[in-house]
Amino acid sequence: MTRTLKQFKAHVLSKPKVRTAYDALADEFAFLDEVLKARTAVGLTQAEVAARIGTTQSAIARLESPTSSHSPSVGTLQKYARALGFKLQIRFVPDVKPKQRSVEYPKTS
Repeated sequence: MTRTLKQFKAHVLSKPKVRTAYDALADEFAFLDEVLKARTAVGLTQAEVAARIGTTQSAIARLESPTSSHSPSVGTLQKYARALGFKLQIRFVPDVKPKQRSVEYPKTS
């Protein structure tokens, strides 16, 4: 029987340990998705971004890799964003899980 990727994913994620590990990586995958969407939107290759930043294509590949153990600095992410014609924006957002009260921040004067 041939399975589609969607069916395979559903089957694998039905296992609690796999689901927990997958969910733990959600933020990293969301970050990588944003990085790749930005580069794709402007139509640049990794080599072209590297040339604009003054680094190597392999360094850009590591930055865009989900398996890399390297965490890029804010400065590197700013350079990457500028090379694409974007501005880096980092925000803290409440981590609200389903069935959990929303977080209320104290008012400041």
